[in-house]
Amino acid sequence: MTDQPAPTEPPEGGQNYGSAPNYDSAPSANPMSQSDERLWSTLVHLSPFLAALVGLPFLGPLVIYLVLRDRGPFIRFHAAQALNFQLVLLIAYLVFGLLSIVLIGIPFLVATAVASVVFQIIAAVKANNGEWYRYPLTPDWVR
Repeated sequence: MTDQPAPTEPPEGGQNYGSAPNYDSAPSANPMSQSDERLWSTLVHLSPFLAALVGLPFLGPLVIYLVLRDRGPFIRFHAAQALNFQLVLLIAYLVFGLLSIVLIGIPFLVATAVASVVFQIIAAVKANNGEWYRYPLTPDWVR
């Protein structure tokens, strides 16, 4: 036998904590205004530059995608596009980094770095103008 008392009901007039959370439904987030969606869509394309200081450029788009994807279709699209592009770049840097051991990967590394900067700036400008932009040669792994 245990010495623990039986659970009791809370007293009348006690604190009301609301209904039990429903974990099966999607979180209800407030949608963003169009200008806020354009701002965050621009920032998601520029975030790899800041996240690269830590050595993980895909971290910026990943965090923005996870936090803001339910706030509007425009931000979700651009965050997914930026994350997909960063994943493609990660694979390219790994492959070309290994190929640079035999010196053939060095020009490809340089070309990939230049193309990534150019395409990210183009994407940020397009997002700031309210246009839907898809990176070239980038599959839709994250939607």
